[in-house]
Amino acid sequence: MTNLKKTPLYSLYQEMGVKTIDFGGWDLPVQFSSIKKEHHAVRTNAGLFDVSHMGELIVKGEDSLPFLQKMMINDLSKLTVGAAMYTPMCDENGGVVDDLLVYRLKEAEYFLVVNAANTKKDEEWLRKHAEGKVEVINVSHQYALLAIQGPKAQRILQKLVRNEDIQALKFFQFFNQVDINGSPAIISRTGYTGEDGFEIYCMSEAAPDIWKKLLEVGEEDGLLPCGLGARDTLRFEAGLPLYGQELSAQITPLEAGIGFAVKLNKDANFIGKSALKAQKAKGIPRKNIGIEMIDRGIPRHGYKLYSGEREVGIVTSGTQSPTLKKNMGLALVQTEYAKLGAELEVEIRGKRLKAKVISTPFYKRSRN
Repeated sequence: MTNLKKTPLYSLYQEMGVKTIDFGGWDLPVQFSSIKKEHHAVRTNAGLFDVSHMGELIVKGEDSLPFLQKMMINDLSKLTVGAAMYTPMCDENGGVVDDLLVYRLKEAEYFLVVNAANTKKDEEWLRKHAEGKVEVINVSHQYALLAIQGPKAQRILQKLVRNEDIQALKFFQFFNQVDINGSPAIISRTGYTGEDGFEIYCMSEAAPDIWKKLLEVGEEDGLLPCGLGARDTLRFEAGLPLYGQELSAQITPLEAGIGFAVKLNKDANFIGKSALKAQKAKGIPRKNIGIEMIDRGIPRHGYKLYSGEREVGIVTSGTQSPTLKKNMGLALVQTEYAKLGAELEVEIRGKRLKAKVISTPFYKRSRN
């Protein structure tokens, strides 16, 4: 465990006696209290996550937009200063190198937030394809990233933000220079839980104090610190993909069900465009679906799916949903077996157990 990377909050975890695990080379907590308790806190009140393991890259220079248009499959020409966009980045075969968020900081400066385990790979991929006046800078070590999520997140966060009305932030927008607890930060409103939520990109050294202060001012609103376990069950219920499970070099964004981010009509000839166009024209062979167990059993990542004697797919994520209290999964199956209501079987510990295809996301928050 000695070689694992540690976030700026690691000393707090030691003080609290929180158990940590190896997550993609980082020493991170699975839970602070219990996964279910933390999950429900986010659905009803608010939860605070340390996601400082995520990577941050700056892409800047006068050719940065055409460069990023070549690298990303979403259309970044639509991205205004102060806004963020979700986009996959693909290889020549249409497989996903990573899925990330792109923030437009200035006219010719972009802030990329990438998956932790992919940071080095993404940086090398971008550098390899860089053309013209473009700089790629890895700034991951400078930033800590805290995420506050849930219906009461806005009210709690506002108590520490001195110079901005965060209610004014629309979904997928950000403020660049925010004073939070006396420290500068980027604050965005995206979220990975299915709830309203905010991300705080602050200087690494400021993170422990901001974490402690948020928990202090949020206590009356039921704010709880949350670990990787609840982060996963929350994103799972919201049908949000996880790289390495719903997305990979072997799974295209069209198969993964994130076609909304695939802009085949944009002018730029992005990497993977011809492969994705061909796949769409031919008919997408596999589809990401939701399943609900009929028989007793929990579908887990890697379990095989069958229709009769034919193997037709694989579970990409699965758990007992804490909100819906049902055993559910996300799965990648051959398209002809993806019809809503169809019965399939999941192989769990050598037994074939019945499941049915249901729509995703499993959970949608009410926006009253």
